[in-house]
Amino acid sequence: MTAARLTVDPRFAIGAVRRRLFGGFVEHLGRHVYDGIYEPGHPQADEQGFRGDVLELVRELGVSTIRYPGGNFVSGFRWEDSVGPRAQRPRRLDLAWHSTETNEIGLHEFSDWLDKAGSDLMLAVNLGTRGTLEAIDLLEYCNVPGGTTLSQQRIDNGRAAPLGVRVWCLGNEMDGPWQLGHHSADDYGKIAAQTAKGMRQLDPSIELVVCGSSGAQMPTFGEWERVVLQHTYDDVDMISCHAYYQEHDGDIDSFLASAVDMDGFIEKVVATADHVGAVKGSDKRIDISFDEWNVWYIDRVDSVKPTAIDDWPVAPRLLEDVYSVVDAVVFGSLLISLLKHADRVASASLAQLVNVIAPIMTEPGGPTWRQTTFFPFAITSRLARGVAVRLRIDAPVIDTARHGTVSGVDAVSTHDAETGATAIFVVHRGRHDAVDLVIDITGLGEVEIVETHLLADDDPSARNTLDDPERVQPRALEGARIVDGLLHVTLPPIAWAAVALQAR
Repeated sequence: MTAARLTVDPRFAIGAVRRRLFGGFVEHLGRHVYDGIYEPGHPQADEQGFRGDVLELVRELGVSTIRYPGGNFVSGFRWEDSVGPRAQRPRRLDLAWHSTETNEIGLHEFSDWLDKAGSDLMLAVNLGTRGTLEAIDLLEYCNVPGGTTLSQQRIDNGRAAPLGVRVWCLGNEMDGPWQLGHHSADDYGKIAAQTAKGMRQLDPSIELVVCGSSGAQMPTFGEWERVVLQHTYDDVDMISCHAYYQEHDGDIDSFLASAVDMDGFIEKVVATADHVGAVKGSDKRIDISFDEWNVWYIDRVDSVKPTAIDDWPVAPRLLEDVYSVVDAVVFGSLLISLLKHADRVASASLAQLVNVIAPIMTEPGGPTWRQTTFFPFAITSRLARGVAVRLRIDAPVIDTARHGTVSGVDAVSTHDAETGATAIFVVHRGRHDAVDLVIDITGLGEVEIVETHLLADDDPSARNTLDDPERVQPRALEGARIVDGLLHVTLPPIAWAAVALQAR
């Protein structure tokens, strides 16, 4: 048994917990849309063909804003294909994922699905193979009440009221050579600035996200952000971050410390953005949209897409990672990292939601089930309210090959002064011994434990599968207690936990 001490004091507030921090991402990729959220022949499909069992889990997950329709998909997307009578919509070859897109689900249908899911739309525009005019046209179609050709087209297509899309992404991963229409930072910065200015001329109320680096490992990272923001600083609200993590070569210690990399990524982008603002003499602040993040085993064989010229399947099984307890603990630690930067991370999108590197899985004609990663997201989304609070942590350290020496325990808290609710989220990265946590909560006054959650298992490789969909479940933290203003909690090795407190 090792020991660690934490201190929770709401005076050490980081920033407000914005609900967009718990966003999601739906891309036309693999079985995400077709056989995922949409399967007309399924026993639980509603009148529009959407799976009711999937909708229930999406609502339970608590996703706020959902980014759509990509991802790499958007850089070859013609938005006009996705509206109008279904029978007249063209079938297109999707070069990003070497698949056939039927356009059976388009902008209107997805908006209806969002209404049922209780989430808002975050829409990406194509700045890979298209440009400013097409983006403005899409904005007019979505947001103008009426009186123009494009707004009338939306009305004729069955949506009288505007979609009212507030958040728009100016392309996707334009720094990546894999991206259709890949640009240099200078070229992308110019078209993003032009597009942002044009879109704001039409609707000044929208919020715009410019593409940052698609990963901190990119050779252009940092310089890309600087150049792009020099062009766009006055015209956008956020810059994007994307990060995926996986275990490499059995190095579990480094994998468990993945959030250290996410922390550094966020802080470097913030520093670069603030530098550009200082050079410009601007009082404006650019926030971060961490609109792609997850655990993703990108090197796995079953993630390889088709490549033959005569093989363009509809909704192939792509990127269907099956997550373990270790993956879920890392996943939970990434949520802690996002909360620890709540002052600058204004929005985040878990990539993705259903079947594709997802917390929710489905089988055609069969059941849906929760992956291990479902639980930290659903619990954190529900409990995190008010402001994020920085904790003082005194814990044993772990030496890792990728991240150096790191704390064996990481944690963050949220506190809602209006309701008196406090939540503490903690991860134990140690692989060998349990840790006895003593958490000083005297700064909260008189509180009581409302609920506790622990995600851990004697077999850290345990997974939820079609054959055993409930193998891994969160359970209550046994022995959690408050004595003289100290919260006592014991965590087993490789564990994620949450404790909810309420003022008396």
